[in-house]
Amino acid sequence: MKQEHVQSVSVTGGIITVSSTRTEETDSSGKTIRTILAEAGIPVLHYAIIPDQIEAIRFELYQTLKTCNCIIINGGTGLTHDDCTIEAVTPLLEKKMDGFGELFRIKSYEEIGTSTMLSRAIAGTIRGSVIFCIPGSTPAVTLATRMLIVPEITHILTHASK
Repeated sequence: MKQEHVQSVSVTGGIITVSSTRTEETDSSGKTIRTILAEAGIPVLHYAIIPDQIEAIRFELYQTLKTCNCIIINGGTGLTHDDCTIEAVTPLLEKKMDGFGELFRIKSYEEIGTSTMLSRAIAGTIRGSVIFCIPGSTPAVTLATRMLIVPEITHILTHASK
């Protein structure tokens, strides 16, 4: 890869767990994301657990954008009546990264088979920051964070911040 495609960028992480039932003690997915980011040297400056409500998701996202440029929202991406993360975030994205969802589903298919078609994982940018919306299961956040987000975050932010 050409050097101009990846520049020195300070990455600051934000984690938002969308759930009506999880607490800090039971949020294993949020803890997993935090651990993987820490292993990669990415500080987590914001963490919150919020209910499956469009306005709550949008409010927390905008709060997180104040201090973080790599925001991982986990949960609320499925097909149940209360899953609304995708509906909350998609209209706010300035640029979509369709390849993220496509790659996530390819990698998920290798692990869980055809049920991966239920995943509505997405990513995109807002004001030079990148937002990832991923399923809330611990295996899903591990796959997305370790295999897709961490390896490419500096590259993504190099382009997003231009």
